[in-house]
Amino acid sequence: MNIEEEIFKKRVILFDKLIPYGFTKEGDNYLISKTILNSSFRLDVKITKRGKVEGHIIDLNFNEEYFNYRIKTQTGEYVGKVREEFTDFLNDIKEHCTSGNDFVSPQTNRLAKLILEEFNDAPEFPWENDDSGIFRNPTTKKWYALIMHVDRSRFSNEQGPVEILNIKLDENEIQDLLLKDGYYKAYHMNKTKWITITLDDTLSDEVIMEHIKESHTYSNKK
Repeated sequence: MNIEEEIFKKRVILFDKLIPYGFTKEGDNYLISKTILNSSFRLDVKITKRGKVEGHIIDLNFNEEYFNYRIKTQTGEYVGKVREEFTDFLNDIKEHCTSGNDFVSPQTNRLAKLILEEFNDAPEFPWENDDSGIFRNPTTKKWYALIMHVDRSRFSNEQGPVEILNIKLDENEIQDLLLKDGYYKAYHMNKTKWITITLDDTLSDEVIMEHIKESHTYSNKK
């Protein structure tokens, strides 16, 4: 997880706050810059329409991107000062332009709102010191969705953090879905009756929501 992901974890961008804060809108993105350390460096921050925050530091003495602040083993006073200025800038944006959220991924938070609208169910977080959340049928107490924040290497040949959704579907349907992008054999669940979906916008909210509705129908059965 990089600096931006750590700072904006479980935060939602308040887009109406960005321009008053100082951002400018270019196409679908919001941009802001500031210089630091006697104008030796420029901090550039971009926020996409999906709420992803991307930061860059430009060394103005050489007109090229500076990367040392991202290397944790770099602990000198100079690189430490650059890193501090960058994190302070991001934290100020976080304080003035975001609000709290239940999950990390913007898509996960959008789906949580859709589930609340559809079934009036809010996520539960039953495990201490664990970001995993469940959606449970209040009548039968059965889960119909499990959301986890894991590394992709747990269920695929790729690496990197991602939020996943585990849902229960028809066994024959699962076999067909596994041939498509965004679907994987269920991580940490019964692989015959459950399937894992990555919540990284590979699939649309509408498609995933239809799967969640199907999973909810199974939770109605005692």
